[in-house]
Amino acid sequence: MIFKPTLLFIGGTEIIFILFIVVMVFGADKIPEIARGLGKGMRQLKDATNDIKNEVTKSAKEQGLIDTDVTKDINDEINKVRDEVEEFAGSVKRKL
Repeated sequence: MIFKPTLLFIGGTEIIFILFIVVMVFGADKIPEIARGLGKGMRQLKDATNDIKNEVTKSAKEQGLIDTDVTKDINDEINKVRDEVEEFAGSVKRKL
């Protein structure tokens, strides 16, 4: 069975048709401006999201809701277990 890659469950023909309609509606000279505007908008949205996340984290640390020492210890333990599992899995793979 052969699987064709699709973008958002849209085939190649549909993508070409949509691009054709976009060119017809906006014109070829406006497409770079539209793409640039979309890129700037996405960047602003990402920056705003990061700012909100940083403010929430900062506020939680100030309120004592986030204990960084405990979080660090947990992450260290998780990394140790992951390393041990990877080491064990590697030896099992070599034996097979």
